[in-house]
Amino acid sequence: MLSNITMGQYYPVDSRVHRLDPRIKLILTIVFIVCVFLAHSFVGYLLLTAFLIMICRLSCVPFRFLLRGLKPLRMIIILTFLLNLFFTPGEDVWLAFWIIRITREAFLQALFYSLRLVFLVAGTSLLTLTTSPIALSDGIELLLSPLRRIHFPAHELAMMMTIALRFIPTLLEETDKIMKAQMARGADFESGNLLSRARAMVPLLVPLFVSAFRRAGDLALAMESRCYHGGEGRTRLRVLKITRNDWIACGVLALLLALIILEGIFLKGVLF
Repeated sequence: MLSNITMGQYYPVDSRVHRLDPRIKLILTIVFIVCVFLAHSFVGYLLLTAFLIMICRLSCVPFRFLLRGLKPLRMIIILTFLLNLFFTPGEDVWLAFWIIRITREAFLQALFYSLRLVFLVAGTSLLTLTTSPIALSDGIELLLSPLRRIHFPAHELAMMMTIALRFIPTLLEETDKIMKAQMARGADFESGNLLSRARAMVPLLVPLFVSAFRRAGDLALAMESRCYHGGEGRTRLRVLKITRNDWIACGVLALLLALIILEGIFLKGVLF
């Protein structure tokens, strides 16, 4: 399961999406999230699906690789579906048994909110899959640079966010190694109910925290040995520039946002 988590991983290929300015990709990701919350019908979700498929084709990221990142969240998605299915009132009853009452409206709303989680995870995963940690750090810092006038630590915040994203795959790999080492010594992480599995995960926390603090200390020593003292006076090897492709991407997202807004105006409350 740990190998299925794609958040924080970078898929290194040369594509049009990879070559976009990281500042533009950050802004477009925020716009996409807004579009997901503005969609009020499955017509809007069809537009979002078509957009994600188009981005996957342009970025050369396999669609199955993107879907693989949803597997660790399948329990949350299923729980969201079931809660909306059983606790949403409706008039068109499909099934009524004891205290269980399933309606057409509840089913459509459960499917609607479950798909919303899928779109949110897939859209944000594409950002990290197509943007290297260094480029993402530069993009965040430049977007927050106007806040320096009020003494906002833009560089430090961007550095912390980048390090956090960078260490997600590393911590997952470390967790997998610890699990395999304990399983070789007789530990069982797969049998039993959900509560017993959660209890079996507790012995993983201590060595994982020790490993995380050790890596943090090694990183701090490495940064100090390279005379890192924050962003004051630092220069960049690669200067970010907005190109024609960036403006085209902005136009495509603006068109998607306009269609989603029109869909919300004319199809609001219609889930089919």
